[in-house]
Amino acid sequence: MNKVALITGINGQDGSYLAELLLGKGYVVHGMIRRASTPRTGHIDHLLADESLSDRFHLHFGDLADANSLRHIIDKTAPDEVYNLAAQSHVKISFDQPEYTIDVTGTGVVRLLEAIRNHMDHTGKEIRYYQAGSSEMFGSAKPPQSEMTRFEPRSPYACAKVYAHYQVINYRESYGMHASNGILFNHESPRRGEEFVTRKITRAAARIKLGLQKELRLGNLDAKRDWGFAGDYVDAMWRMLQKDAPGDYVVATAISISIRDFLEKVFDRLDLDWSKYVVVDPRFFRPAEVDYLLGDPSKAAAQLDWRSSTNITELATMMTDHDLKLAQAEARSSEPFTGR
Repeated sequence: MNKVALITGINGQDGSYLAELLLGKGYVVHGMIRRASTPRTGHIDHLLADESLSDRFHLHFGDLADANSLRHIIDKTAPDEVYNLAAQSHVKISFDQPEYTIDVTGTGVVRLLEAIRNHMDHTGKEIRYYQAGSSEMFGSAKPPQSEMTRFEPRSPYACAKVYAHYQVINYRESYGMHASNGILFNHESPRRGEEFVTRKITRAAARIKLGLQKELRLGNLDAKRDWGFAGDYVDAMWRMLQKDAPGDYVVATAISISIRDFLEKVFDRLDLDWSKYVVVDPRFFRPAEVDYLLGDPSKAAAQLDWRSSTNITELATMMTDHDLKLAQAEARSSEPFTGR
């Protein structure tokens, strides 16, 4: 029998990579997406179009703000594993929409855990649960940060993730659920949303290279982050749910660089001097900054046999090359028609 997995937020960066991983392992994969007037399935369209996956890849409409939809999807799909990747995940936006962020990113986890617990109680079936945590939970805590580091959240998003983290532990200890927290440090890819700083940089740099854009406006260039490749990190998620016992794991590269350093890698790839094009704009500073995140993934290495396989230079190159191709296509589409 094929294992059955449910992925919330399957149309996002992590969800799409995880879906590919699980389908490659023979899983039946169900994905939950929010209904929208404009479909947002770009990252998984290739999976939807693959006729060989028609009996193993399915989408369902649901929302972490809607407990009834969660119960319906859990009961309908009866998954062996649930990966909760859905959230309002943009830190800056969480300051503008704190109530919504806390409801979806925090309370939504309780709704999902309750739907799983009720299904298990009625059917006797074990469902293993993965919760996507974030390095933002550490906030101003001194680096390096490990599973033993005290959380010091500095945004509504981070506070919501801390709440969700402890609810997972509470359900694990109260009801014996196989529920694990992955505390993932920043992980990027060509599928990263363009509102996130790494993708904002690679997209803008490629457009500047081709004369499609004149400048790039950013906030705090001194913030340091531990950046890895999302395609590596979803493997760690899967490994957590294959363990006999649940647990909490930091997933990181153990290397941290500043946004300024990332800028240099990207613009160097395009033979550009970033300082000629980047403007520091106070509008992009957070009300409370997180200065330095550096993960200690030694527990994941020892217990999951997991290590990051993509370094920051390779990641910056991958993302820059991808966005250069997008910019080249954009430039061609804007060229005047010659009649040939």
